[in-house]
Amino acid sequence: MAGEELIELKFRLADGTDIGPNKYNPTASVGSLKEKILAQWPKDYKENGPKTINDMKLINAGKILENNRTLAESSLPVVELPGGVITMHVVVRATLSDKNTEKQQDDSPKKNRCLCSIL
Repeated sequence: MAGEELIELKFRLADGTDIGPNKYNPTASVGSLKEKILAQWPKDYKENGPKTINDMKLINAGKILENNRTLAESSLPVVELPGGVITMHVVVRATLSDKNTEKQQDDSPKKNRCLCSIL
């Protein structure tokens, strides 16, 4: 950690509120960042908030960051912003109710169809 500078990040939620800014080590994993976001999630939004780290996505510069990669591996634009704060967007996946999930599982073997998702 002798030559590494800490990266200052803040996380922007869908309603425009921010978590942070806080400083993180470049060797920190994206999964560990998500755990910290989950712990700091605003109490007012707990109902619609993520339940686990897999319920949220971190987006930086148009890229969805993978849980198992570190900040350094995620190619953050650190060099371009010396001493600046990097804003990452947090997107929460909508959770399906249990009835909808069961119905989809029952229907899936009966029907052959193609589904496309645009991120």
